[in-house]
Amino acid sequence: MKLLFLGCALLFLQIGEVVASDTKPVPGVSATEIKIGNLMPYSGSASGYSLLGKVEEAYFKKINDEGGINGRKIAFISYDDAFSPPKSVEQTRKLVESDEVFAIFSSPGTASNTATMKYLNQKKVPQIFVTSGAAKFGDPTKFPWTMGWIPHYQREGVIYGKHIISQNPNAKIAILYQNDDFGWDYLAGLKEGLGERAPEMLIAQASYETSEPTISSSVITLKASGADTLVVAAISKFATQAIRTVAELAWKPTTYVSNTAATIDTTLKPAGLGNAVGIMSAAYRKDPEDPAWAKDPGMLEFFAFMDRHYPSGAKNDIAALGYASAQSLVYLLRQCGDDLTRENFMKQAASLRNVEIGLLLPGITMNTSATDFVPIDQFQMMRFNGEHWVLFGPVVSP
Repeated sequence: MKLLFLGCALLFLQIGEVVASDTKPVPGVSATEIKIGNLMPYSGSASGYSLLGKVEEAYFKKINDEGGINGRKIAFISYDDAFSPPKSVEQTRKLVESDEVFAIFSSPGTASNTATMKYLNQKKVPQIFVTSGAAKFGDPTKFPWTMGWIPHYQREGVIYGKHIISQNPNAKIAILYQNDDFGWDYLAGLKEGLGERAPEMLIAQASYETSEPTISSSVITLKASGADTLVVAAISKFATQAIRTVAELAWKPTTYVSNTAATIDTTLKPAGLGNAVGIMSAAYRKDPEDPAWAKDPGMLEFFAFMDRHYPSGAKNDIAALGYASAQSLVYLLRQCGDDLTRENFMKQAASLRNVEIGLLLPGITMNTSATDFVPIDQFQMMRFNGEHWVLFGPVVSP
């Protein structure tokens, strides 16, 4: 009888060993750690966005100090790509093949993420909550391992087109846009929003390269067209130049600036706050510099976080974006429970239902499905009054 018992025990041990050996390790995941990779322009023309990575790092440290995700600490590995696609490719390969991260998270830049997207999808590495609103980052049919976080630029462009028509049906519109997917999406969205009126209303277009030192000549050309409405689809550096140049030319167009460049600290202050009065944009997040949110619970939580975990960091719109993005990733990791595989991670990412993040505007929540990889798809218009942005109108969808 004892021999039979010992034989059964040995058999169970052998079966356990086989099952254990058949369980494939998940890259970047151990019993105590989750490796999350990130690229950030800590140098170069877009270095103003580096605050994103610094805030995200501070937030993950906070989560780790509180016990992590189901007992696992987040190891946030963030490299400088200088907003350069070739360097993005190099650093992404390092993160995947050398650091063996679980996922790539929140890297900004349309061109940079485009350069790495095919590689990451081939490797089946999640490219999650990309900090770019290019439409291509919400296409689960072609790129099932890639998902953006911020609303699509094209849909934001639609909002501007519709608003322009509602306010001035006879507007003469000029657009300045970045000559890549980022700018092309805004241009396409603006035309879509204007509908059949687009050919007659959009009278001037000028594109710029991110390598250009200045875009002043393009603004001069757009003014010469006779346009009375200007749409600036640019990152902060070039939006600052455009606003300043418009003022220097004594041009007074009704101006819309893309949400990506709506930051007061990095765009409007360098351009001159007085020069930015009256400019409009579309918002989906609360602005930390808007006194209207001073006593908002979500904003108070953000301020408390910054005071305690990153006291030297500016409490501006970019910091708020990093904070909200990091919160979204933590929510998603927790949704995975004990099934922390890349496949389940993307399944959970495609199953968001009315997820509330403290810094999203009231009425705006995160929603996705297997066919909809655009978590946030609502906006509210806002206008700059010389000190802060003021929201107006209802929450709208394109």
